[in-house]
Formats: sequence, structure tokens, C-alpha cells
Amino acid sequence: MRVLLGEAAHRRSEDEVEALRRLSIAVDHCRDTAAVLERLGVHDYDVLVLDQQLPGWDRLCAKTSVLAPEARLLLVTGPALADRLHGLELGADDCLARPYAFAELLARIRALGRRASPALPPVLEHRGVVLDLARHRALRDGTPLLLSPKEFAVLEVLLRARGSVVSPEQLLEKAWDEHANPFTNAVRMAVMTLRRKLGEPCVIRTVPRAGYQLA
Repeated sequence: MRVLLGEAAHRRSEDEVEALRRLSIAVDHCRDTAAVLERLGVHDYDVLVLDQQLPGWDRLCAKTSVLAPEARLLLVTGPALADRLHGLELGADDCLARPYAFAELLARIRALGRRASPALPPVLEHRGVVLDLARHRALRDGTPLLLSPKEFAVLEVLLRARGSVVSPEQLLEKAWDEHANPFTNAVRMAVMTLRRKLGEPCVIRTVPRAGYQLA
């Protein structure tokens, strides 16, 4: 899943970004409306998280349905009911009132992420591989797998594709954030180590000049 967080810079938001990345969610963090608009023109996001404290947030809400029609919008609001109602009227799919716990932010992002794509269960399975998104846990034939955040994210993208070929560019778009270097072999290395950890029989095959798919 790829998330765009539009929120003024402060310590809490930086901590949230790092916590989400540790859970295999690719996050781009923007601190002003111009940066948000720029990212929306470059990347495809599953979920947008905008804070009402961000200057121009109301104009952004109006534009997201055009610039990112497939994405779901989570609006972080003040505690008043009027704040939430105003956000929903402007097109937000969900609202989260301050103060909030990180666990609730994560749960709402994941719930919206499931709605951003064709409906999928919170547990993905294929040939003995089980990916429990809610618990951030992976297993193969009942044995827990110790995956890095990127390996977990790559496996999630492949499982969500349901056997369709996923190009390296698509993996880079969904599993890495804006700081990724598109000219590195990061995708190939992540797939290689993921294959090794998944073991035999191999469940990820390479499609020459196209990408990867579940076997």
C-alpha cells in the first residue's frame, strides 16, 4: 500500500511516518499543499491522509477526486463534530479526530486501503503462504516467516495481483516511497531474498522482460 500524508511538520507526524514504514506501508510525507499536488501528479496512491491544519486543505479535498480518483481520503480533524461533518461534505471518505492513537490511524488507513482496490480479505493466501495484514505476520505452511518491511510489502503486492504479472516499476511504485532510486536493483534483491525465505516449492516466478507473478 502507498500512502500520501499531508501534514505540517512536527515530531508526532515524523514518528507516525517511520512507524507506518516499519509496517511495510510506503509513505510520502508532504508539508504543504503545493507538495501534495505535485506528488498526486506523479504517483498513484491507495490512501491520502490530509490534516485540517494544513493550509488549503479544503481546496485539496475538492481536487483529490480528480487528481487521485482511485485513492481514498482520510481527513484528520479537530475534535468538534462540525469539523468532521465539514470534511465529509468536501469529499473525505473517513475522518479521524484529534487526539487519536496511532493504532486507530493505522486501522483506518488499512480499512480505506482495502476499499481503494477490489475488495480483498485482510488475510491473503496462496499455496500455503499466508499474509495476515492486520497482525503484520507472514507464514508458509504454518511456519512464521521473518520478512523485512520491503519483503512483506512486495509479497502483499504480488498476492493482491492474484496471479497477474507485476512489473518492477509497479513494485517500486507500491512498495517503496519517493526516496527510492528507480535505477537501483532494490526490487530484484527484495524478490530474491523473499524467494529464499519462502522456500520450496517456489511461489514467485520471473516473467522475462515483464516482471514477476505468483507461480
